[in-house]
Amino acid sequence: MEIKCPVKDVPKLGFGLMRMPKLSPADDKSVDIEMVKKMVDKFISAGFCYFDTAFMYHGGESENVVKAALTSRYPRDRYLLADKMPLWEIEDSSFYEKTFQTQLDKCGVDYFDFYLLHSMNAEKYEMVQRTGGFDFLKSLKADGRAKFIGFSFHDTADVLDKILTEHPEVEFVQLQINYIDWENEKVQSHKCYDVVRKHNKGVTIMEPVKGGSLAVTAPETQKIFKDYDPDSSIASWALRFALSLEGVIVVLSGMSALDQLEDNLKTASERRPFSEEEKSVLEAAIKSLHAVPTIECTACKYCMTSCPQQINTPDIIALLNDYSRFQSLPNAKRTYGMRTANGGKASSCLSCGVCEDYCPQHIKIPKVLKKAAELFEN
Repeated sequence: MEIKCPVKDVPKLGFGLMRMPKLSPADDKSVDIEMVKKMVDKFISAGFCYFDTAFMYHGGESENVVKAALTSRYPRDRYLLADKMPLWEIEDSSFYEKTFQTQLDKCGVDYFDFYLLHSMNAEKYEMVQRTGGFDFLKSLKADGRAKFIGFSFHDTADVLDKILTEHPEVEFVQLQINYIDWENEKVQSHKCYDVVRKHNKGVTIMEPVKGGSLAVTAPETQKIFKDYDPDSSIASWALRFALSLEGVIVVLSGMSALDQLEDNLKTASERRPFSEEEKSVLEAAIKSLHAVPTIECTACKYCMTSCPQQINTPDIIALLNDYSRFQSLPNAKRTYGMRTANGGKASSCLSCGVCEDYCPQHIKIPKVLKKAAELFEN
């Protein structure tokens, strides 16, 4: 599907403004504006133009950074800007217009090129239907304040099919797609991608490097890549996988350092498709990642029914398993911090052991939670 855009062609790499460089690692709002300006300048000078922000990124500072580093420094025809409506904040229909105008003001623009309902799933869809969210999107399209309308999505393929069937006005969907999640039954990247293509909509891709996890990976997996091509970065394999898919408008990458930006620019500029031999290498790497020993949790959540501290043990175990596969501690800590921001930290475990009586897999849960606390909370 060809999506017409304000520029002739949309270069396929997009700058995701969710993981920008920070002055203080512990303070998500402390964005290094001067470094972001350098990265924006290099990105645009390399011929790329798509920037993606959201209301909640960097503790609400991302949209302000857009104005400081991009929109106040470049003419409007030099960039494409995407922003998103925070669905978890909505109480009634009046919230849409008020929030959208705030976003325009913070970003310093009169319109967004791409505008999305943020993080759609079955539960949020019911709320959006009730509060008129899609009618609001259509009004933005009609009055020119959004050139293209869509939503980002985190749910199953059947839910996505239902939404696109009931709302053909949607022009694109943003999906989490990377080679390790492609056949993951929980994420359903491949199935969701097929649904979007069936409906003839455009795809924008988020998390192609899985939050940086696929830029590192376990040593055994790194060896597979490096033995074949010692000059290419580990991250480039993940980015190329996403770039190789048909119907993709742009692949977003959240870049937090200049070297990450330069590596992504090199990969995207080469536009090198996978050879059959490279596809085999990637398959071997995927098998290697799946072979890494992990904690055999089935996410039945029986342990949570008895936990006096309401710890989401399956989520924490999933993070431990991801850390085993990808060896990316900063990314695991960041995700852990987000998921436990409102309580349920591993360190709050009382070691009462009641959860173990409920666990069909006989996991030594207090011991596992102690390990998670040592890794992710220090």
